[in-house]
Amino acid sequence: MLVYKKRDIPPDPVYPVDLERLGFFVNDEDKIRQIASPDEGFKFKVNANERWNTVRRNAYHECIRHIVISRLEEVGLATLRLPLNSQPSDKHVPILVSSNLRTATRITLILGSLDQELGVWTWRSIAERGINAGSMVEITREILKSKADSNTALIIANLGQLVYHCGSEQAMSQRTWFALPVETAAHPPPRQTWRNIIPRNGNWREHVKCIFEDLLDPESGMVNPEAKIDIIGVEEGGSGAVEYLAENWALWKTSISGICFSRPQHQKHNLTLDSADDTVPEVGSFAHFISTRSRAYVLSDKPLEWPVPGTLEYGCNTYSGNEPLNHEDVIVSAWQSMLQWLDKIYADPSYEEVQFVIEETVEDDEGWEKWRKGDVDAVDNMRKLAVVDADS
Repeated sequence: MLVYKKRDIPPDPVYPVDLERLGFFVNDEDKIRQIASPDEGFKFKVNANERWNTVRRNAYHECIRHIVISRLEEVGLATLRLPLNSQPSDKHVPILVSSNLRTATRITLILGSLDQELGVWTWRSIAERGINAGSMVEITREILKSKADSNTALIIANLGQLVYHCGSEQAMSQRTWFALPVETAAHPPPRQTWRNIIPRNGNWREHVKCIFEDLLDPESGMVNPEAKIDIIGVEEGGSGAVEYLAENWALWKTSISGICFSRPQHQKHNLTLDSADDTVPEVGSFAHFISTRSRAYVLSDKPLEWPVPGTLEYGCNTYSGNEPLNHEDVIVSAWQSMLQWLDKIYADPSYEEVQFVIEETVEDDEGWEKWRKGDVDAVDNMRKLAVVDADS
């Protein structure tokens, strides 16, 4: 067995958290490009050793995180630590809220996916569309500025950064955790223990519950008790809202105005607590609310808002997100449509969307289609095949 001494092992790589020193700049289109090759963006694999690539990517992402948070603060958001009343040195997870949260008559809650960092939609969209377009800067501007007359507040949750690093006193994502400095390049990442669990925010379900019960509760003192809440749920974020509200709908049904899902992860059976047939949901139930005042956007090559199959699966009308390939980019293409629809139902509390069901077309081969129409006897065909096999 070979035993290496520490001095024989390469030291852990270190990269500066500085775009220019990393070799990048932000161009006139708000896209990050290489200084040496202005037409090219970030490339992950620049070293044969995966550790070097991982640490370099994290430094690059950290630069973007600083830019995004700075821009979100410029348009009116501030950091709030959960659990409430946490001090900077306490275990906490940061979220972003607008300054008018306590007085606003309308609140928009964005529950992102587990892959999203705070304020970021997707790294791919930032690379391809620009920093503002690939982050939540544009939607924040739209909500807080163009809707100033309706007094709308904004909350951006943080489902992606729920691991607490005691050394740096900050919450981070699993991807960032695996890029933390270690003793040498051959050492494994730091081990996670109970010390890295954030109270009341140990996982994404607890985080969603904490936001509802500690922040949005009418009796919390953090919001206007009469405020109506719009929810934009991205993947697991939408599932978290569905699971929590299904169990507590009696307490929240007068507060929730509408929900939009981006690539929903829930199933229709999640909308009810019993196994009763909910094909026609009871009026006033959570399943009825989802079917009439919620909608979903999914992967599709159809134009944006084109009706597509999904109603039977998710319990609400389902539309194309105008994104055929990358599921995490559906929200980037669809958020403007979501806001327009949420405006519509907020303006009319009695509005109920008529539910539609679209039959999904399944492409079959010629033989299956003939059998389906009765032109071919499947049993006879199987017998013929058996005879052929026996003869061969």
